[in-house]
Amino acid sequence: MRVLLERAEAEIEIKKSRFIAVALPTASLEDVRKNVADVRNEHPKATHVVHAAVVGKAGTLYSSSDDKEPKNTAGRPALEVLKGSGVTNITVCIVRYFGGTLLGTGGLVKAYGDAVKAVLEKVKTEELKEKVAFSLTFAYSYYTQIKRLLEKFNAKTEREDFSTDINITIAIEKEKSSEFLEEIREIDPYIAISP
Repeated sequence: MRVLLERAEAEIEIKKSRFIAVALPTASLEDVRKNVADVRNEHPKATHVVHAAVVGKAGTLYSSSDDKEPKNTAGRPALEVLKGSGVTNITVCIVRYFGGTLLGTGGLVKAYGDAVKAVLEKVKTEELKEKVAFSLTFAYSYYTQIKRLLEKFNAKTEREDFSTDINITIAIEKEKSSEFLEEIREIDPYIAISP
């Protein structure tokens, strides 16, 4: 399985209807609701905001909605394309601006499926690997060294807090974590590390 790294968008037009597919990283089914709400807020005049989502390490948690399109003509075909992609932890919202021509059930199924395919061609993904999170607290003088180390280990910075000391929360591949911690200790054995 692969996971989505960042937001991506694609747009297709069919018989003057615009279909804007927005792919969003998604950590849980609760995130799906938030992602759909955010896209609705970005497109308040859209006719429909259909969604499909695949979540979980094995990609076995699903969510979809037709958003007032005829039953099984929008969310379901979008979800089937998404399930076949091998990407997990992703929500795809398909925003439709009606162009005045009815597409029929077959046309809708094809349009929503094609919109998902279009955005999947643009997404950036990486292989799903188990990650662990750490918080590091250290003096400002170590900031550049630690940032280089984070780049070396391809660690993702989740949060940075600059107060008396610097506190960074990171996520790193589990298999690289021991070596990473050893190198942190080489910089300064007194850097505070907490899970």
